[in-house]
Amino acid sequence: MKIMHTSDWHLGKYLDGIKNSRLEEQEEFLNEFIDIVEKESIDMIIIAGDIYDNGNPPAKAERLLYESLKKLSNNGKRPIIIIAGNHDNPERLMSISPLALEYGIIIIGTPKNIVEIGRYGVCDVVDSGEGFIEIELNGEKAVIITLAYPSEKRLNEVFIFEDDDNERMVSYSEKIGEIFNKLSKNYREDTINIATSHIFVNGGITSDSERSIELGGSLAVSALNLPKKAQYIALGHLHRPQRVGNTSNAYYAGSPIQYSKSEINYAKSVYKVEVVPKKEAKVERILLSNYKPIEIWKFESIEEAIEKCKDESNRDCWVYIKVKTDEYINQEYIKLMNEYKKDIIEIIPDIKEKEESESPTEDLRERSMKEQFSEFYLKRRGYDISDELLELFLSIVSEDEKED
Repeated sequence: MKIMHTSDWHLGKYLDGIKNSRLEEQEEFLNEFIDIVEKESIDMIIIAGDIYDNGNPPAKAERLLYESLKKLSNNGKRPIIIIAGNHDNPERLMSISPLALEYGIIIIGTPKNIVEIGRYGVCDVVDSGEGFIEIELNGEKAVIITLAYPSEKRLNEVFIFEDDDNERMVSYSEKIGEIFNKLSKNYREDTINIATSHIFVNGGITSDSERSIELGGSLAVSALNLPKKAQYIALGHLHRPQRVGNTSNAYYAGSPIQYSKSEINYAKSVYKVEVVPKKEAKVERILLSNYKPIEIWKFESIEEAIEKCKDESNRDCWVYIKVKTDEYINQEYIKLMNEYKKDIIEIIPDIKEKEESESPTEDLRERSMKEQFSEFYLKRRGYDISDELLELFLSIVSEDEKED
């Protein structure tokens, strides 16, 4: 059986704010992914959580998902297994299940969900229970552990933890290990035995854009507690594609596009897995295109930064700009850079420290709210606040004062 493992699509995500939608890039990824799946003659797809970026995705993101799943399923000839991640709303994700059924799309929202036995496209679910399904596809049988994001709430259980973080981590990891051990009893020698889950496994390399699902590492899972009899474990949550440990059969597919500047130094990918009963899975990493890269530009002066923005105005990329300067950056310079180069995410001044003035501190009571906030913003951000943002702040303050 040929399986394609992907995860962490985060459809509907924005880059550092509400103006920088990634939907066009996500559509480019899905078009490329559809081509890869067809080219590789994939039998089944596993999407290991965080399909959406939040529990209330925009309508365009939902439409993109539905259209893409229909194509990926080849109108029901290729089953797709989807589990919810910590970013997903399980109920909302599963709301399309009645319509998805005929396309062979199986959606598991919580660890306690039980998939109905029956026909899903060309695939038959012949057995199921909380956290697992057994399918028959093209004459092959596969038992799949489907542990969607296992929080206390979604497991509908309260874990008893010690106050110490180390004890808490061990307790949670052991609990997840118990669940995996119980579910592994459904594995047989005549079946393909795989697992998928959306968890943080100790030792995995993280990035800035993952929303934490552990407190100080206390909700991390030890690799020793993963299902030992699984021939392949398809994980979601970490955005860097990676194998868990050097000898493990567990893999994070990672996110398909760069979602933060901490993700710019490695390629994105999906995993193709070929597996038959009683044999080790063959795993191949397939690289994805970089649809719109995130770049960090560093300059010795504001003039140099402006010139670069002018020269690179036609390049399609997201940009963080860092500028060495003796003074705060004037709003006019920021406006000029943004006029030359679209998709600048942030302009970060590297201001040389000056000796503190010995002049007496001005009484804040003698200054207006507008002046105080403008100076605060300047000191914190390194450049002047825009007129639009200042007006927004003052309107909020005004409304607050009216309520009081």
